[in-house]
Amino acid sequence: MTLGPLGRLGDWSARHGRPVAVAWVVLLLGLGALAPRAEHALSGAGWEDSTSESVQARELVQRDFAGNSGAALTVVVHSPDLTASDPAFRAAVADAEALLRADERVASVAGPRPGVSISRDGHTALVVAGAAGSTTDMVRAADDLKGPIADVGREGVTLSLTGSSGMWSDFNTANKEAMLRSEIMSWPVTLGILVLAFGALVAAGLPLLLTILGLVATAGSLFLVAQAFDVSIWAMNFALMFALALGIDYALFLVARFRAALLGGRMSPRDAAAVTMDTAGKAVLFSGLTVLISLSAVMLVPSPAFRSMALGIMLAVVFVLAATLTLLPVVLARLGERVNRGALPWVHRGGHRSPRFARWAERLWRRPAGAGAAALVLLLLLAAPVLGLRTGMPSIAVVPPDDPSRVGYERVQAAFGPGAPGTLQIVAPAADAARARAVAAADPGIASVAPVQPGGGGLAMVQATPRDDPSDPAVGDAIDRLRADLPSAALVGGPAAENHDLEQALASRTPLVIGLVMGLGFLLLLVALQAPLVAAIGVLTSLLSTAAAFGVARMIFQEGWLAGVLGFESQGFLDAWGPVFFFAMIFAISMDYTVFLLSSVKEHWDRSGDAREATVGGVAHTGRVILAAAAVMVAVFFTFALSGPLPPKEMGIILGVAVLLDALLVRLLLLPVLLRVAGRAAWWRPTWLGRVLPEVRFGH
Repeated sequence: MTLGPLGRLGDWSARHGRPVAVAWVVLLLGLGALAPRAEHALSGAGWEDSTSESVQARELVQRDFAGNSGAALTVVVHSPDLTASDPAFRAAVADAEALLRADERVASVAGPRPGVSISRDGHTALVVAGAAGSTTDMVRAADDLKGPIADVGREGVTLSLTGSSGMWSDFNTANKEAMLRSEIMSWPVTLGILVLAFGALVAAGLPLLLTILGLVATAGSLFLVAQAFDVSIWAMNFALMFALALGIDYALFLVARFRAALLGGRMSPRDAAAVTMDTAGKAVLFSGLTVLISLSAVMLVPSPAFRSMALGIMLAVVFVLAATLTLLPVVLARLGERVNRGALPWVHRGGHRSPRFARWAERLWRRPAGAGAAALVLLLLLAAPVLGLRTGMPSIAVVPPDDPSRVGYERVQAAFGPGAPGTLQIVAPAADAARARAVAAADPGIASVAPVQPGGGGLAMVQATPRDDPSDPAVGDAIDRLRADLPSAALVGGPAAENHDLEQALASRTPLVIGLVMGLGFLLLLVALQAPLVAAIGVLTSLLSTAAAFGVARMIFQEGWLAGVLGFESQGFLDAWGPVFFFAMIFAISMDYTVFLLSSVKEHWDRSGDAREATVGGVAHTGRVILAAAAVMVAVFFTFALSGPLPPKEMGIILGVAVLLDALLVRLLLLPVLLRVAGRAAWWRPTWLGRVLPEVRFGH
């Protein structure tokens, strides 16, 4: 039996099962010991463009103005009956100041000042704690202090910790809890679908093995990375999702192939494992590489949060892929026929080619026009709204109404004006400060300007309060005007400016990321399939399902369709990270299915040279796997739509719709129709290209 590199790896792993298993146990014990510490080590901040003007301004303010940057903590002291001059009110302020001063992450504490941080009616006052640490440190400080701050309130006096750090603290907490609820809800559904998909209890446990390995190893690795770099807490959530998704995909594909190899007793379990890796293993490898390529493009976005989320997913992919290619052959070779233990009574063991999907593919081959046109029209109709899609940075609406940061935010707005939570910080050389203040005062988007505040390093700061809510596009316009009119050495910062700069960075990078993902995806498919037209069809159909998902997202989240049913408050736009980050995730998943289907089609083409047999055989052998994998992912993603906060809802709806459309309308309908239309021409390859590309065959 002649085996390729992956087949030889699978055979070697099966023959050396004990050392392979021991190596994985050692790896997991080492990284698993670190995994419980990962969550505490991860960052709650990083949602910024690290190369932006606003981040430069924040660093200067933190250094030269007692830490009173956008990362500072703001405590809102409020009483409907008492004023700032009343003893009980002053006592609450004093207690809050004492708590803040006792924290080493606080550089300075500025108490309420009449005309500056005390409202005109005297019922609301602000205590500002300057940041002595990084943005990550200050989010953690908010985590630790928001409870004790609230507890020092007295009868008739309430205290709420807000500000950018407070908001990210509440936002991360709410999302963590929502993600956990969603994951708990999804597990029973996932297990049920897995049992139905595999048809046997033992086989259904194999994806969980890969998922657990990937998750534990990823968590430990993220802890190590977090010792050197800020890593977003969201990296863990996305790593879990992809470890589960890919563990299911890969196990489904390989176990189905392993069962087919065992059918009839023609092969030993070890030989069957080797042949499985030599054939389906190649598709799994190319699928994993596609996911890694798609997510690596996100690294072009200069945001620590985005890069660390992509890193978390990529680590999960690497570990799941490594376990699939080395440990899974060991398990399969040891199990042999026992992989079918606990089989459901109606399941036919070893069935690799599905008669139902074979009949479906034959029907599409005979009458492609009607089904293909219907699928294409439906996808285009769903994609059409994407042309009017608007994006923006999340407003305070993404924070639960009763959380302290939102309560404090709304009280600041009521007491000091709509734009008060998004006060801009203009940092300029002292010689330019008066001119900078005059420019800010003259701007129609600015409601008020504070006196010039001298600082260290020959700098001065002017604080300007916008007229509008920080999430209003008018604030972004005001920031752009100020930067155009201010002295050249002046910098505009503050949380609203940081959000604006990140939004601009995302908008400018999105076309590049999309182009890079599609281009690299095409090259990878070209290497795998050896046919330019098939590779192009695979990439373009993935783009079609992605566009349709974002079209649906616009109608739900921008226009507010189903807002009441899903329980969210529409912001009038989609969160700005959606197009770039969700695109990469959707494209990765859809290309996963594309590789599974087209690798099987190519295997049949290489064997028969018949376009009909290739298409029908490919669908018959992979249709059930694709449908089962999609069912699991749709179930998992749609549970996030039931979560409280808005961002998990956006993620769940967009990813769930994308997977549903891609599996049902694209991979199992439109793609076979396009292969039928192309016929033999689909597999045409220029002579010169054959000399350049490495030979790749998926058959054995």
